[in-house]
Amino acid sequence: MRKAIAILFMLAGFIIIGFAGYEIYQTNAQQQEALDTAIELVFSDNEKEYEEVLEDFDPGQGDIVGILTIPRLSADLPIVEGTHEDDLARGVGHYVGTGFPTDNRQILLSGHRDTVFRNLGELEIGDVFEVKMNYGTFTYEIYETFIVDADDTTVIDFSIDEEVLTVSTCYPFRFVGNAPERYILNAKPVTSD
Repeated sequence: MRKAIAILFMLAGFIIIGFAGYEIYQTNAQQQEALDTAIELVFSDNEKEYEEVLEDFDPGQGDIVGILTIPRLSADLPIVEGTHEDDLARGVGHYVGTGFPTDNRQILLSGHRDTVFRNLGELEIGDVFEVKMNYGTFTYEIYETFIVDADDTTVIDFSIDEEVLTVSTCYPFRFVGNAPERYILNAKPVTSD
């Protein structure tokens, strides 16, 4: 009887490990597919003028809109319009209703701490983010970091009338389950081209 129970537990363990491995594989595949689409979008030969590209820029829910590059972490992450679970499974989510580079208002990007933003806690004041869009590359320097409760929505500020990149993820980073807090980084524009 003990041997049968031991075999049953081993089998259950293998099934759980197999399922977790499959989920990781699926997430990585979705993110790579989204990144390939983002690279094609950002680096395609666009013969339109800058103003035309901006005029035509109107992403829908789930659209790939650009690439978030974090040089210090050697990370290139696809930016997806929206922050639903399906969007965040594919990359960094752009909070619908917040701005994009050159809008002169808050740009809010969010991602999971255990996938795209796994090493976000390693960033420091002065590190940079690059947001690559089909109309240019925009660099932002981190000037502050702070932690808020998970239900604190004051970090989303539609009244900001200057360009600020806000990046958020769940916190603590190594927490198992639904994290009770959010880690926030604010960055100001440095250059654009």
